[in-house]
Amino acid sequence: MTRTMWIEEGTVGRNHIAMAFGVDDLRFSTMYWYEDVDFHVLAERYGAALLSSVVFHAVAFEANKLTSLRPDVVDFGPYRDMVSAPFWELWTTVWQNVWGQWRFENDLPDYHGPALAHDLAPAADLAVSIDGLHAAPLAFVGGGKDSLIAMSLLDEAGYDYDTYGYSHSVYGTAAFQHELLDRLTRHGVRAKQHRRHWVFDDFLDSPVVSLRSDLGVRTLTAAETPSSLFGAIPVVLAHGYGTLVLAHERSADYGNLTWEATGEAINHQWGKSIEAERLLQSYVRAQLVGNLTYTSVLKPIYDPVIFAALRHRGLAVRDTHSCNVRKPWCEECSKCAYVWINYQAFVDDEVLAGMFRTNLADTPVNQLWFRQMLGLEEHTPFECVGQVPEAMLAFELASARGLHGDAVNTYRERCGPLSPQAVGDLFAVAGDHHTMTPEMAARLVPVLERWAAEGRAYTEGLLDR
Repeated sequence: MTRTMWIEEGTVGRNHIAMAFGVDDLRFSTMYWYEDVDFHVLAERYGAALLSSVVFHAVAFEANKLTSLRPDVVDFGPYRDMVSAPFWELWTTVWQNVWGQWRFENDLPDYHGPALAHDLAPAADLAVSIDGLHAAPLAFVGGGKDSLIAMSLLDEAGYDYDTYGYSHSVYGTAAFQHELLDRLTRHGVRAKQHRRHWVFDDFLDSPVVSLRSDLGVRTLTAAETPSSLFGAIPVVLAHGYGTLVLAHERSADYGNLTWEATGEAINHQWGKSIEAERLLQSYVRAQLVGNLTYTSVLKPIYDPVIFAALRHRGLAVRDTHSCNVRKPWCEECSKCAYVWINYQAFVDDEVLAGMFRTNLADTPVNQLWFRQMLGLEEHTPFECVGQVPEAMLAFELASARGLHGDAVNTYRERCGPLSPQAVGDLFAVAGDHHTMTPEMAARLVPVLERWAAEGRAYTEGLLDR
C-alpha cells in the first residue's frame, strides 16, 4: 500500500499562518504567529500571488518533517502549481542532507525520500526587489554564545541592527523562551528593535513513533534552519530588510561520520553549512526576494575564536543558553556538555559562578557525549557542537586551568595534546569563506582576525605554563 504525505492550503490571518499536513490518516498542524507582520498589508503591497508563494514555502518547509514517517509519495495538493523544478530540487536537496542523520539512525540506506505524486509546474517569476532597503541588518538570535558574539561583532564594526528571535513549542513555553532571548538581546549595544515570532507545532513532540510501530521509524527530524529562513520572509517583506545575519560558525561545514552503507557524509548541522547557506540564498533571490543577502558573519572562524571572544563579554555570558532539551541548561545533553567544557576553558570563573549546578565532567550521563566529542566513539554527537580538535583544545585548556573529573581523566589517558599546528589552524580566519557582501566583509573580517589573534595568544599563554 502506498503511503501518501499530503498538504493542505495554509490559512492566513492578519498576524498568523495556520498549516495542516499529514500522512494517510495521521494529521498534524503548525502555527506561525508574528508580532509585527500584517499579512493583509503585505497582500496589498506585494500582491496576492507573491504572498501565496511566501506562505507556500513556509508550509512546504514545515511539512517536510513528516517525511520522518517514511511516506512513499508527497502530494502538495492546493500548491501543485507552485512545485516547480527549482523548488523540487531545493526541497529534495535539503531532504537528502538534513535527513541523512535520520536515515542513519533508522538504518534506511535505500530510502531516498518520497516521490512527487504529480507533475512539476512551470517556474513562476514572482521575485520582488525591495525598494528602500532597511539600512540595518536583521540578526537572528537563538540565545547561545554564537548569537552573543555575532551581536558583538556587529557592535564593534559599527553596525546598527535589529534582532529577530522565535520560540518553538518543542522547547517549552513560548513566554519563557522569549524571556531568555530578551535577556540576551539587551546586550546588543547597537541593537534597535527586537522582532518576535512564535512557532506552535504538534508533530515533533507527538507520540506517533511509539504508537505507530508499523511506520518502521524510531526518530523524528525537522529542517529547522531552512524552515526558519522561510519563516522570516514575512518579516523581511514587512520591514524591508536587505540582510539576514546568521551566527553559524565554520565547524558546521563538517560531518559527524561517513556512513559506510552509502559512502555519504552525515552532518547534523548541514542546514547551517556554507553549502546550505549558498543554496538557500541563491534560491530565495531567484524566487522570492531578489536583493536579499542571507549570510553568517561567523562562517570564517571556528569555535575557539568564538569562545575566546567571550572573555571580553563579561557577565553577558550568563544570559546565554544553548540547551535544546530543557532551557537554559539541562546539564545532561551533548550540547550542554560541549558548551560547558568550552566555558571552563575560556570564561572567567567569576562569570561562571552559579551558572551550572554540577561538574559535568563527573556526571555519568555525560561521559558518552565527551567520548564522542573526543573521537572515541563511532561518531561525534548529533548536535550543534564542534569537531574533535575543538573539543580536545577545550579539554586541554580546562585541564590547564585546574578542571578535574572523569571526562578529564579520559582525555588525559586516551587523547594526546594537540600539536601547535593544529592549535594554529583552529585560530585561522578564512577571510573568503562566507557569503557576506564585500562591504560587510571589509568591516567584519578584520575584527574576526583581531579576535583570533587575541584568542591564540590566550591559548598559547595558558598552554605554556
